[in-house]
Amino acid sequence: MQPIFSRLAAASLLVLGLHAGPAAHAASVNGVTISEDAIAQATQAAGLPDTPQAREAMKQQLIARELFRQEANKDKALEKRPEVQALLQEARNQVLTQAWLKDRIKPEPVTDAQVRARYDAIVASLGAMEYKTRVIELADDAAAAKALARIKAGEDFGKVAQDVSLAPTRTSGGALDWISFKVPAQEGRTQSLPLPIAEAISTLPAGAVSPVPVAWNERRYLVKVDALRPTQVPPYDAAAPGIRQALQAQALERATVALVTSLLTKAKITQ
Repeated sequence: MQPIFSRLAAASLLVLGLHAGPAAHAASVNGVTISEDAIAQATQAAGLPDTPQAREAMKQQLIARELFRQEANKDKALEKRPEVQALLQEARNQVLTQAWLKDRIKPEPVTDAQVRARYDAIVASLGAMEYKTRVIELADDAAAAKALARIKAGEDFGKVAQDVSLAPTRTSGGALDWISFKVPAQEGRTQSLPLPIAEAISTLPAGAVSPVPVAWNERRYLVKVDALRPTQVPPYDAAAPGIRQALQAQALERATVALVTSLLTKAKITQ
């Protein structure tokens, strides 16, 4: 259910936005300033296009929010409510925790050399062809047989995936991103695909479905290759930002784990 504040703010945005002008300038609400920078930041945070109309609409929402805040502050009995006190304490704890973590977690910086090395390793792992595939994950042989029978009878592979697949990709009809690996496929060199599935993919022509279910990790899989093409290697400059972001996320995770491990060694925990 949408929180009451969000619904009220949205209603105010709709009403006040009817009179939105072409540009958003700073506003003052009973002496409290809403700056143009605050409007721009809120517009960006909401994922809205940076247009005069979007900024003006966001300004009206910020005005409504400030009006709500001011009226809430006038009700001195609110802070005495136990449930409000609990929420305020939780909010305070979260702010302090985030500030403490920001000070304590210092991941190692990612260097240009590391980004280049990762790019080169990815390029070296690619095969001559890349595949656009769909996969249906099923619980057992019986379920796989029923799904395969539907496909052989003419049903669309993606529709069957949406109906019966156990994988998170069911909503997209079992579709995977383009993927490339060297053939014959080898364990640990299949871009995180399970080896039996990669082996099945590499043997199928475009438009074909695996003739029998693929067994892996106590599940059964049906595989379809939608299309094949020569592997397209993005230039380094185009790939580098994404690689750097991934390496930074890994560095952050390592630093976080190290901090947690350090705290655990000093803590007295009973379970």
